[in-house]
Amino acid sequence: MKVSEAVQTRRSVRAFTDQPVEREMLTRILEKAQRSPSGGNTQPWHGIVLTGEPMQKLFDRIAEEFPKGRAAHAPEYHVYPPELDGAYEQRRRGVGEDMYGALEISREDKGKRLMWFANNFRAFGAPVLMLVHTPKYMGPPQWSDIGMWLQTIGLLCREEGLDTCFQEAWAVYSPQIREMVDIPEDHIFFCGVAIGYRDEDAAVNQFEVKRADIDEAVRWEGWQ
Repeated sequence: MKVSEAVQTRRSVRAFTDQPVEREMLTRILEKAQRSPSGGNTQPWHGIVLTGEPMQKLFDRIAEEFPKGRAAHAPEYHVYPPELDGAYEQRRRGVGEDMYGALEISREDKGKRLMWFANNFRAFGAPVLMLVHTPKYMGPPQWSDIGMWLQTIGLLCREEGLDTCFQEAWAVYSPQIREMVDIPEDHIFFCGVAIGYRDEDAAVNQFEVKRADIDEAVRWEGWQ
């Protein structure tokens, strides 16, 4: 698979089949991803790869907290800036509405939307969930490095026929996650990554994810 094809076909997959993922395949992907760029070669990323019983125990623990709503949330960072507005907020809301539209869940049906949101904390049915963390003293440049590592993993997964969903939603349950897995106290929990095989028939994997035109993101200077 060409890199361009992997980029074009990668998306946040929110419905997976139950087909297992071989550890050897994940090892191959993660070993290659170690070549991801990082400032000063710091390589600040850390992951815990769950499957089977440990993953199910985490799901069960979060299921205990989910009915409490926001009262159970304790993220270690802002998933979105509180001041997010303009085109950035429009894009965030727009992709959500497009997703719920594909699922045929109206804005007024808050119960069904909440039930669907709960699927985040079952990794959308994926057989693998990786939990990502990094030392608390790492700054924005190192978080950028982690993003490049995750993107590399996502593209390598596509090469292997796998798909991913990068889930910052898990951040709201940081304390509960720490109860279930060994994340060092001096590390910050960042996100989960669902990994598995895409359910090709699921409507949630088929709606168009709109992207901004390049002119909104790039300015050219010195070109003829």
